[in-house]
Amino acid sequence: MHNVHPRIQGAGPELLALYAGIDAATIGHLCEDGYAHGLLPLTRPIRLLGNAVTVKLPAADGGAIREALLCSRAGDVLVIEMAAGDRHRACWGELRTLAAIRKQLAGVVIAGCVTDVRALAALGFPVFSLAVSALTTRTLDLDGDVNVPVDIAGVRVLPGDLVVGDDDGLFILPPGQAAEIGRRAHLKQQAEAERRAQLR
Repeated sequence: MHNVHPRIQGAGPELLALYAGIDAATIGHLCEDGYAHGLLPLTRPIRLLGNAVTVKLPAADGGAIREALLCSRAGDVLVIEMAAGDRHRACWGELRTLAAIRKQLAGVVIAGCVTDVRALAALGFPVFSLAVSALTTRTLDLDGDVNVPVDIAGVRVLPGDLVVGDDDGLFILPPGQAAEIGRRAHLKQQAEAERRAQLR
């Protein structure tokens, strides 16, 4: 039985607007907390920005992802933790991507693998994952949690956290902390733009 908690809108419209033009590398100049080491974009160029809806999968059972898709809203990012012994499996592929596009989600972040790579690349949906695999999870509907704390590539993620990703990497930040980092990042990018213009 799935354990589904209410969705949390932690990253609201003002915070998302603040981060609309902020690069992941700029955040990386300002802090280290929240950087998802080892997660890579499936395709480039990529831009991912949204409110986290978290999923915790038990061994080999991907059924809880359906529940997360049902409770998510446009602009959300699914953040999926797979059981440590099953991260070589793919829990995400073409059909789930089509469902996510239909719901107008901003992307998906997976501490595990994806499959159907050619189809996913053609669809252009933003995906960060560890790797690619032809070995998949099953829809067993035995267990799984939605909107609970998860661990993604060394980052503790809570429902409603801000997810920011691009070609250079991925950060997941608590909304309260993200607001101050975002203001500093915005000023830094303005200064860099002025310096860039001088150098050219």
